[in-house]
Amino acid sequence: MPRREIIFEEGLYYHFYNRGNNRGAVFFKPENYIFFLRRWKKYLFPFFDIIAYVLMPTHYHFLMRAKSSEFLKNSELSDSISNAMQRFGISYTRAINKRFDRVGSLFQGAYQAKLIQSEAHLLHLCRYIHGNPVKDGIVADPADWIYSNYLEWIGERDGTLFDPEFVREYFDSPSDYREFVFEDLLNRNLPDDIRIYLENFKE
Repeated sequence: MPRREIIFEEGLYYHFYNRGNNRGAVFFKPENYIFFLRRWKKYLFPFFDIIAYVLMPTHYHFLMRAKSSEFLKNSELSDSISNAMQRFGISYTRAINKRFDRVGSLFQGAYQAKLIQSEAHLLHLCRYIHGNPVKDGIVADPADWIYSNYLEWIGERDGTLFDPEFVREYFDSPSDYREFVFEDLLNRNLPDDIRIYLENFKE
């Protein structure tokens, strides 16, 4: 994998994302989502804490914070993360190709990663990620899409793939975060039925 321009530094936040080759699916069955998360945890947990994520049928988004530890304090951190992502991508693609008797690339090129440079961007990205299933017309309520950690954020599911301290730092209650997400969705060009649902639910 070619050297990436982004430099990873401990304690900073990054947005990781990618989509299917030719905008195709990367998840074909419910169990694929679970397998993906297990592979992600195996290869990326040594380097990052997960803040927010969503797995969509054709793409994924993760907001993560680089861990602060002696293990990460070395000049080869960025190369180590790129190698971990490469191993993750190969592992998941091989498993999917074998399971569904397919060949070739699953993802559209290398993963994308961007540094989050402001608190406003950080918080907006959280709600953008969790609002993705509504924005794409899959569900009317982000709580109805189980392949994200939105349910953990609003206190309706126990899970380990999120940071409760981060949530409490920025939001006084789960309902405050729900309102924060709905506020963004209501400003988007959504179908009338979804907009009415969100407005009624918010009330």
